[in-house]
Amino acid sequence: ISSFQPPADLHHDWVGPPDRLSNLRPMKFYTPKLESKLEQELRNLRMDTQDWNQNFWLNQNITFNKEKEKFIHSRLKAKGIGLRDEEGRKNTLSAEEMAEFYKEFLDINYNKHVNYNKEWYKRNFTITWLMGRVVLQNAWRKWRRRKEVEQ
Repeated sequence: ISSFQPPADLHHDWVGPPDRLSNLRPMKFYTPKLESKLEQELRNLRMDTQDWNQNFWLNQNITFNKEKEKFIHSRLKAKGIGLRDEEGRKNTLSAEEMAEFYKEFLDINYNKHVNYNKEWYKRNFTITWLMGRVVLQNAWRKWRRRKEVEQ
């Protein structure tokens, strides 16, 4: 993850620049001074989900790039073409040839993606549920404080 640093007096969540390998934007989560247990649970789940997501896409993209390079090298070799042309430019494959690689990669990784999506939806549903509970908790606190002031 990139080493971006938000200000020390952070009062909101901060989103950083995309990571060069995972392409995900890291987040720094704000921790309120009087954070409730429910708010802490939500923040911890969000941080855990960010780490889980970062690890998945980091590994997936590294694997994808390695496999793509192997595919390109093997196809160029089969054609009797080097990795670079006589002017030093990188030789490439056609879109149709690369489509074969993309389909094969997706087919091979189908179960991994299905499992990722299941876990992603489960985590996001839980995060959304906790966010709703936090909103209700904060509204209830505010209402109770207002009632105490009125008395």
